[in-house]
Amino acid sequence: MPIHYDASRRQFHLQTPNSSYVLRVTSEGYLAHVYWGPRLRNPKLPDALRLVPRAFSPNPHPNRPELSLDTLPQEFPAYGNSDFRAPAFQVQNPDGSTVTDLRYATHRILPGKPGLPGLPATYVESPDEAETLEIDLADNLSGLNVTLSYSVFRDYDAIARSARFRNTNTQALRLLRALSLSVDFADDAFDMLHLSGAWARERHLMRRPLRSGLQSVESRRGTSSHQHNPFVALMRQDAHLHHGEVYAVNLVYSGNFVASVEVDQFSTARLQIGINPFDFTWHLAPGETFQTPEAVMTFSNRGLTGMTQTYHALYRNHLCRGVHRDRPRPILINSWEAMYFDFHVEELEQLAREAKDLGIELFVLDDGWFGKRNDDRTSLGDWVVNSEKIPCGLDGLAERMHALGLSFGLWVEPEMVSPDSDLYRAHPDWCLHVAGREKSEGRNQLVLDLSRDDVCEYIIDAMSQVFASARIDYVKWDMNRHLTEVGSAQWPAERQREVGHRYVLGLYRILETLTQRFPHILFESCSGGGGRFDPGMLYYMPQTWTSDDTDAVERLYIQFGTSLIYPVVTMGAHVSSVPNHQVGRSTPLKTRGDVAMSANFGYELDIRHLSEADKQEIRRQVGKYKEIRQLIQFGVYYPLQNPFDEQDAAWMFVAEDGHEAVVFWFGTRAEPNGRLRRLRLMGLKSELSYTVTQDGRATSEEPVGGDELMAIGLAIPFPNTDFQSTTWHLRAVNS
Repeated sequence: MPIHYDASRRQFHLQTPNSSYVLRVTSEGYLAHVYWGPRLRNPKLPDALRLVPRAFSPNPHPNRPELSLDTLPQEFPAYGNSDFRAPAFQVQNPDGSTVTDLRYATHRILPGKPGLPGLPATYVESPDEAETLEIDLADNLSGLNVTLSYSVFRDYDAIARSARFRNTNTQALRLLRALSLSVDFADDAFDMLHLSGAWARERHLMRRPLRSGLQSVESRRGTSSHQHNPFVALMRQDAHLHHGEVYAVNLVYSGNFVASVEVDQFSTARLQIGINPFDFTWHLAPGETFQTPEAVMTFSNRGLTGMTQTYHALYRNHLCRGVHRDRPRPILINSWEAMYFDFHVEELEQLAREAKDLGIELFVLDDGWFGKRNDDRTSLGDWVVNSEKIPCGLDGLAERMHALGLSFGLWVEPEMVSPDSDLYRAHPDWCLHVAGREKSEGRNQLVLDLSRDDVCEYIIDAMSQVFASARIDYVKWDMNRHLTEVGSAQWPAERQREVGHRYVLGLYRILETLTQRFPHILFESCSGGGGRFDPGMLYYMPQTWTSDDTDAVERLYIQFGTSLIYPVVTMGAHVSSVPNHQVGRSTPLKTRGDVAMSANFGYELDIRHLSEADKQEIRRQVGKYKEIRQLIQFGVYYPLQNPFDEQDAAWMFVAEDGHEAVVFWFGTRAEPNGRLRRLRLMGLKSELSYTVTQDGRATSEEPVGGDELMAIGLAIPFPNTDFQSTTWHLRAVNS
């Protein structure tokens, strides 16, 4: 099994298929980090913990001048008793002090992987798919106990980590900091990679060398945010897409987070991730526990590609849940950019008839169907159908769509309330607010206080009535502003700094209830596009609207960055009109289709007014996507050209058995009198030969060897216009 304990060394060895993680209990009872990297057979590591006396690094044990927590690599470090680096946790004791001293107490090795109550987490379907190590640490003076959990997956180079705090004192403790993971590296020879951006510009790759001091990304917005993703990777300085060592961590959480790396005076690096301690405190009463979110860590010695494929396979099979997890996702049309708020049922039906004629499978009615919602200034919270726009009701509209042969989907934004709404007039204290302070609005709306049980129950009841009122097959769950005035009328003063985390717990409770109550509905999460694209949301909703920016060129960057962590099947991508509504750029319909076909495919434009030539192109795209959908959504993904480093972008999808592949290439700018280039492929079988078609036309009368395609590659089209794209479809002809 993956976890081995050597009692003679008091050493734990966690093995994945290609990596090892080693920790050890010192003679004084400290839990030390020893190794994380390529797989070891039976590590002895006699000199792994090299300790020497250091000036200004105090010694908690005077008879051991070489031992200081300031220099000991630790698994879950504290602050205050000789370690001056960033701690993994901090607790305020009943006497007001914040010094703790955790020592090893005991451990257990369990089959399978326990769940985390109230929190999303990776899971197993059989106990033999993983093994879990739980290590109990105790501070006898304060009564604080901490259980560190490590779940090691049998078939993936991944370890899931979390921490559980328990107060055994007779008085309350205050938890000031509670991260999920901390790793001490022996050196700092890394680049830090993270995904950052803004609304409509999410998850751009940022890579920078580590420097002395603290470098971090974080969210203080109440959600994981458009600005930063709860992910960070340390890459060896020679590592790139397909080569080199990469150490990555991703937090299964949808609220405020921090991911940081601290380089200390001795050029060691401490990597951490967890709930952002900014504006966070948790009142831990006697006997109570606090569970941190789960962090998923992976090591790759095949560059970013190895990291990507581990996250994709793990999240697709052991994070996403429900009946839709393994089902192909439908091709949809969304009414938003086609009609915005201005529609009536007859226009919706016209749009749907056109969509059906083009081969589209799902019609999604976006914002504007409820209350008096003719713009974004009113009615959020009043989840009653607008009978002027839809006199037949949702049930009548849904039946019309199904009669056409289309599935029916609906947009909702349940976490929000409009000041101009019946709900707000009845319950003005139900929004997040601080008494006596002005309430900041975003998109003319306030945020409901999901830390309150009564608010959560209202949302569950209101949404249950909507979802049960008609044949609804798909729901887009949106959230269009971040959290301000994070306070609650329900909680006492000493618990106000818990409200941000309690909001997330309330959201998870709502989502768990609704997704279990309506398992047939395919839920897609959204937050102004990609503002909450994180593993926590994927646990409840198996796909996310990747970005409100539908421009094909911008989407190359957004989708490339997103796909480094998150499976392609979780990414929504639509073809929209030109000039693009976000950036005003005009790109060919074929290119827009190829970009969107590289994820969950759909359309978001008024197809009623397209030319017949454009409609024929859409029919071709829809037919092609149906042909390759299984491969795109469930094949093995290979990033080939990084648009952040090169002028072009390219990626490919390969069947598990290597017998089929689809390759996409995108050129953003034409180069006058430029060079001739080739695209080397990956993941094929060297011993097989493949037929190759380029945009539907055969490129050669003879099959081409997989070894040749990977060593020499395909000829990239000579670009004579901007924004070109091409696709190749490969099929093996012998085995």
